[in-house]
Amino acid sequence: MAVNVLHEELIHQLSGVGTVRRELGRIVPADCSEGSATLLTLLSRQDSISIRKLTDLLGIDISVTSRYVAHLAMLGWVDRRPDPADRRSRIVRLTDKGRIRSAELSERRSQALAARLSDWSDEDIHRLTTLLSRLRTDFDLRTGQYAHADLSVADTPAA
Repeated sequence: MAVNVLHEELIHQLSGVGTVRRELGRIVPADCSEGSATLLTLLSRQDSISIRKLTDLLGIDISVTSRYVAHLAMLGWVDRRPDPADRRSRIVRLTDKGRIRSAELSERRSQALAARLSDWSDEDIHRLTTLLSRLRTDFDLRTGQYAHADLSVADTPAA
């Protein structure tokens, strides 16, 4: 019975994390949607990646991923090249301009988070980060997701 209450409270608190995630997701570069910004952040952690793998990592439809990639390409923030292993597929990577935008986005999100957590100790922030990482890893391992994708809570697409 106590375990059930603990899990219910955890579910409640995780829904609150969704609110934090959405607020941080609203911090986007000009002319960039939240979804495109999420993709930009993910690409900043990859050298290059296929559109199919991006789709799998984000857990969205490939047509949505393609729209995000097309939007970022139009802005000059990514380029798309044929996949040498499968010419029907495309490999996506950040351009220099995209790296600059991604770094700006990361800095803005970090500043916003730092402002909200200004009264937290470094130890508390580290503990929360460690526990959230452990939670994600456990879910990733059980669902077959890509734990190595390194998407932070703030970087996931808004629901």
